[in-house]
Amino acid sequence: MTARFYADMALATGSTVQLPPATARHVQVLRLQPGDALSLFNGQGDGLPGSEGEFEATVARMGRSDVEVIVGAYIPTAREAGRAIHLAVAMPANERMDWLVEKAAELGAASIQPLISERSVLRIKGERADKKIAHWRGVAVAACEQCGRSRVPLIHDVATLADWLKGAAAANGTRLLLSLQEGSRPLAQAVAGSGALTFLSGPEGGLSPAEAAAAIACGFGPVTLGPRVLRAETAPLACLSLLTLGAAG
Repeated sequence: MTARFYADMALATGSTVQLPPATARHVQVLRLQPGDALSLFNGQGDGLPGSEGEFEATVARMGRSDVEVIVGAYIPTAREAGRAIHLAVAMPANERMDWLVEKAAELGAASIQPLISERSVLRIKGERADKKIAHWRGVAVAACEQCGRSRVPLIHDVATLADWLKGAAAANGTRLLLSLQEGSRPLAQAVAGSGALTFLSGPEGGLSPAEAAAAIACGFGPVTLGPRVLRAETAPLACLSLLTLGAAG
């Protein structure tokens, strides 16, 4: 199987390019040699808006810290979800956010918004938040390289739930709140006939009653995934699995 690499740069068949530093390091770690084949994707496909695909390429030169490749044929792909699904998640603690980002990228999430809510265990800001975001973006890239996606999900900067909700009401598409409250609609019923979706989910312990009420006031309809209480990192991934791997995707 040909190794796939994300290259954040313009790509065109027949060109010879120097790979970005992060991509070059990855190629060197795998000990590829001149003449070896690889695949490159940049989320831009053939340059047309919204296009998907990857480019065949061949290693032309391996330097100490740089790698030069010859870009070959463009191969269109169709591996994205049938609709844009955005996750707004109150960040779970420890390494669970890493796992959530990785699996969300594999399952086809369009974007992930890390949030801090009243009951959040993980609270980061400033330089620490910047480092975490950079790390999670790297996790998403690696997941896309592995699973065959040609579009890397956008990882937004960390925000508080209260601040994020101020702009969420203007967002396009259907907005849904993962909830255990009585009267929540079943997921399949709530998404029937909808286009783009945004799911809001709470941290360990869930959103506070005031936060849930604020989300509902911003147009988030409460939905349920069933009678069991899922972990903070499991619930949004369950939504993605049902909608991108099942018939509803």
